[in-house]
Amino acid sequence: MGRPKQFLPLAGRGVCEWSLKAFEDLPEIKEIVLVLTGENLTTQGPRLTRGKVKVVEGGETRLGSVSNGLKALSESVEVVAVHDGARPLVDAETIRLTLKAASKSGAAIAAVPAKDTLKEVENGTVAATPDRSRFWQAQTPQTYRREVLKDALERFGSETDATDESQLVERAGHSVVVVQSRYENLKVTTPEDLVIAEALMDGGVMEARTGFGYDIHRLVEGRPMVIAGMTIEHDKGPQGHSDGDVVLHAVSDAILGGIGEGEIGIAFPPSDPQFKGISSRKIATFVLEKAAAKNAEIVSVDVTIVAEEPKVKPHYAALKSSLADSFSLPESRVNLKAKSHEGLGAIGRAEAIACYAVVSLRLPSS
Repeated sequence: MGRPKQFLPLAGRGVCEWSLKAFEDLPEIKEIVLVLTGENLTTQGPRLTRGKVKVVEGGETRLGSVSNGLKALSESVEVVAVHDGARPLVDAETIRLTLKAASKSGAAIAAVPAKDTLKEVENGTVAATPDRSRFWQAQTPQTYRREVLKDALERFGSETDATDESQLVERAGHSVVVVQSRYENLKVTTPEDLVIAEALMDGGVMEARTGFGYDIHRLVEGRPMVIAGMTIEHDKGPQGHSDGDVVLHAVSDAILGGIGEGEIGIAFPPSDPQFKGISSRKIATFVLEKAAAKNAEIVSVDVTIVAEEPKVKPHYAALKSSLADSFSLPESRVNLKAKSHEGLGAIGRAEAIACYAVVSLRLPSS
C-alpha cells in the first residue's frame, strides 16, 4: 500500500480511526488498547490517545502485539476482543454478538461462510475440491474470556506462523464459537479494498438511531378530528394551539429525538400566536428539513393511537396512506394501529386522544 494502511484516509478519517470509533461508541466497551509500531507510536500515538483509548508499542509479531495489548488492559477486564485496525466497517451488532458468545463459551470469532468454490492445490495443480459448506472465512473481532486468551498466548505465543489468535486458543484445547458477521466487514489489504470500503460507506459510516415520540390532546366539540394529516368525521376534535394532530406530532417528536434536535414545542411554541391553528403537515415538513440537513434517512415509522373515540380501525388504510405522504415515505415503511383504553382515565371516557410513535433512522456517524 506504500505506507501503513491503518492510517490511509478513508471517508474523512484514517482507516483505524473508523475501527476505533466502532468500539468507542459502545457503552459496554470499557477500555481500548491501540497497538502500534514504535514509529507510529511516536507520530500517531498522542493524537489517538483519548477517553477509553490508550496506545502501546507492539511486538515483533502479531501475537507479540496482542500480548502487549493484553498486558496493558486493567486486571478487571474479563472479556477481550482482538480487532484488526484495518477492518473499518465492523458493526456494533457483530461486536456485541462476539462479546456475548465469548462471555458464555470462552471464545468466539466473527466469520462469514465461504462463497466461492475452494480448491486444494499442490504444485500448481488441483489436488481436491473440499465441500465449501464446511468452510468459513475468519474475520475480527476475535473475542475471548481473558483467562482463555492469556493461557493460549503463554503456551503458544512464540509461534511465528499463526495468523490469528484462535489458532492458539484451539491448540490449547478450547472450543471457539463462530458468530456470523457481514461480508462488508472487509480487511483493507489492497488499494482496491479502500475503494470498496468507501463505496460501502457511501461517504461515511451510517449508524442506526431510534426516536420515540408521544402526544396527547383533549377532545372538545367544535374542533375537526385531524389524525395523521387527514380529517375524519366525528363530533369532537383535538384541542390545541395547532390543529392538534397527535399522530403527526408524535412522529415529528420521534424524528427530532432520533437526530438529537429536541422537540416540536421548541420550534413551534404554543405561546406564539403566529402558529395558532398551524397545520401539522407544515410541522412535518419542518421536521423533514431538519432530518435532511443531517443527511438522515427515515427507515420506518410505527405509531399506536390510543383512543376510545373515534373508532380508528375503519380508517386504517387511509390514515396509513396520509401518514406516509406527510413524511414522504412509501407506505411499506409505515405502520399504524389503534388501541382503546378499556374505559380507563380521560382517554377511556373519550375525553382525550393520545399517540405513541417509534421511528428508525439511519444517518452518518458523527
